[in-house]
Amino acid sequence: MRVSPRGGRNAVEGVVADADGRAKIGVRLAAAPVDGEANDAVEATLARWLGVAAPEVEVTQGITTRSKVVTVDGDPVQLMRRLQALTAASEPT
Repeated sequence: MRVSPRGGRNAVEGVVADADGRAKIGVRLAAAPVDGEANDAVEATLARWLGVAAPEVEVTQGITTRSKVVTVDGDPVQLMRRLQALTAASEPT
């Protein structure tokens, strides 16, 4: 996923293209990238977006970068359906 800290609000922006043109989930955060605040906000925002409890989402790669990998615990079939439904109308920008 591609994270934009200090973005004024916490929101999933849908599918966005990174600098290399690869599609990623874009997440905008109000939090600054200080003392793990942005990573905590990524986890909470993504959990809310996917409809899972916040402890079920963890940033596992990219702790200090804008490009992150997260792990989400839960039923993989339900999570995939939710992700597909939430990104269906979104195209890389």
